[in-house]
Formats: sequence, C-alpha cells, structure tokens
Amino acid sequence: MQRISAVVRAVSCFEQMEVDISLSPRVNSVKPSKTVAITDQATALVQAGVPVIRLAAGEPDFDTPSVIAEAGINAISEGYTRYTPNAGTLELRSAICRKLKEENGISYTPDQILVSNGAKQSILQALLAVCSPGDEVIIPGPFWVSYPEMARLADATPVILPTHISKNFLLDPKLLESKLSEKSRLLILCSPSNPTGSVYPRKLLEQIAQIVARHPRILVLSDEIYEHIIYAPATHTSFASLPGMWERTLTVNGFSKAFAMTGWRLGYLAGPKHFVAACGKIQSQFTSGASSISQKAGVAALGLGYAGGEAVTTMVKAFQERRDYLVQSFGELEGVKISKPQGAFYLFLDFSSYYGAEAEGFGMIKDSESLCRYLLDKAQVIFQGLPFHDETKTRKRGA
Repeated sequence: MQRISAVVRAVSCFEQMEVDISLSPRVNSVKPSKTVAITDQATALVQAGVPVIRLAAGEPDFDTPSVIAEAGINAISEGYTRYTPNAGTLELRSAICRKLKEENGISYTPDQILVSNGAKQSILQALLAVCSPGDEVIIPGPFWVSYPEMARLADATPVILPTHISKNFLLDPKLLESKLSEKSRLLILCSPSNPTGSVYPRKLLEQIAQIVARHPRILVLSDEIYEHIIYAPATHTSFASLPGMWERTLTVNGFSKAFAMTGWRLGYLAGPKHFVAACGKIQSQFTSGASSISQKAGVAALGLGYAGGEAVTTMVKAFQERRDYLVQSFGELEGVKISKPQGAFYLFLDFSSYYGAEAEGFGMIKDSESLCRYLLDKAQVIFQGLPFHDETKTRKRGA
C-alpha cells in the first residue's frame, strides 16, 4: 500500500503554513460500510418527511423485551453507572459460560470470555489479534459486508470463496481445501448466515472441521449472532463443539439480534484463553469495557430461559411467518430466484433477469445497485444489493 499525500494551506495573520491532510494506507485500503451508508440515507429521508420502508439494515423491528429493558433502567436507578472490568462483569461472563454449556455444548471459564461493545467489535479484535501482514482470511461469499474490510484493517488479505444459490449458498468443502495454503490464517463461518439465511448442517460442518484439522495454522471464527433465529427443521451447531475444534475456534455471539438489543451494543467472544487475552489487550487500549448498564441488561436476557424463552420464541414465530409469506410472494414473480432461508431474517434474492431492462422514468437497471436506487425512487423502499459480493443478488430484510 502506498501513502496518499495531500496538502492544504492555512493562512493566518501570523504566518502561512502547509498542513498535511493525508491518511494512513490502512484507512485508504478500507471501504466504508454500505450498510451504514444506506441506513443513514434512510434516516435522512425519514427526517425530511419522506415515508420510506427500511429493509436494508439487519435490525429486528421489535422492542427490547420489557424484562431486559427494566434491568437496564434499574441499573441506572441504582447507580450502576461506573466502569466495569475490561473483560466484562464476572456476573455476565459467568452467565455466558452457563449459556454456552447448556445451549451450545461448549465449556468455558469466565477468563475465556471477553464482553465487548457489540459482536462487531469482537470480530475486529479477533482479526487484529491473530492475523499478521500477508495472512489470508477465508470468507465464503455472499458475506456480511464488514468481514473483508476488517481483514484489511488487520493487514490481512480477504480470500472470497463463492457459493451458489442452487446449493443454498453453503460452502463446498472441496473448494475450501483447494484454496487453503500456508498463508491461510482464519476461516470465517456465519451460521445462520447474513445475508443469505443459510444454516450449515452438522454433517457439512464436520467435513469442514476435518479439512481444518489438516492445516495446523488455520483458526475458525464462528459468527453465531443469529443462532436463535432459526426455523425447523434446521438446527444450530456451534463449530467449537465439534471434535478437535474447541482449540481452533473463536466463537462470537451477542444480544443484538435474538433479543432485539441492537442499540445496547453488547457482544462477546469465547475461545482459548491465549487468544481471548490478546483480544482483551486490544480492547483495553481501545474502548475498555462495555456499558455497565447494557451488561446488567445482558444478564437479564440470559435469564429469560433456554434460547431466550418465550420472548425470543414469539419474535422467531413472527419472523418465520414473514419469511413464508415473502418466499411465496417473490416466488410468484417471473424471473426471481430465491433460496429459502433457514435462519436469520433476510431474503437473498436473484434479480439478474431484470438487468439491462429500461424502467420508465428511471432509465436502465444495470445491476443490483441501480435496482435498489430504482426501488427507492419509485416505491420508497430501501433494499441492499452489491456489497454482499454477488452482483446478481439483492438482500431484503424480512423483519
């Protein structure tokens, strides 16, 4: 990477000097998040009085369950508003350990848990902790938009492995094995998947684990933030629960999706102490510990019962009803291809048959990005397309 320099001149009554406004090569290598940009665009339209339908950001439309919200309110009322330990309160880390043991079949101690300001921070810190310049981060595509940019921030190279709608966007183990090398450091798996809603069956994960086991340098980051938003008969398997994978896996989870707590900013990393401590060192110089108020709310969330209890079950039931309706509705549209999602709250739709068409009053629909602009202009509906690394597809949030 080359440093891009720029100079502006500042003039005062005392002297003239030149100010270097160049940015670091690391920042110049990173693209801004289009998810955040589209969300900001939607917010600006709403503030301007335009009645838009926002289907771009990965956010439930439910309120945080009242028991969780009350725990946060009580934390404020009771003066629980000071710094917490960098890794998170012992109360919350112990509750996370119980959850992972009972629900996921993986055992950790509190010193193997790091609580952060959202799962996004957990993922970035993991990449910064384990990747060196020149390392490769293996990412099945379509992918969450931030994965490759986080790899670049860690001076690593993202390597995208394409998947196909005909295979429900699941990674082909043979393709994975063919792409691994001594440079491969981290494989990122997201199940249920953002943006496709695909769920990796246990048998496929076992095949992937066998490949990983033959490459002593590679680790796996298992992003399980959507684990509770899953539709029968699909079931969730934590990668760290597979034989021989506990030592190789960094499990990331959080509270934003299942508990409708996106604004509370609370996530966590679980893994071998050596890696978790390294992530904690980064966090100690970055943000320090997560919000004390959010951590109290997190304890209440994990106290709702197995897999979030009735509160989460009610939300998942609504998500499934919406999924079924939308899959049927889009299935009736000519030229639209769809893989029925087994989890999360997204549809990843193939509109490529419409590319090249002229839309009255708009012009040619060239690609997913122009299709999204057309839908915004004509129907005030905000979708998201291209950033998920499959130009033929567009993501629609079903929440």
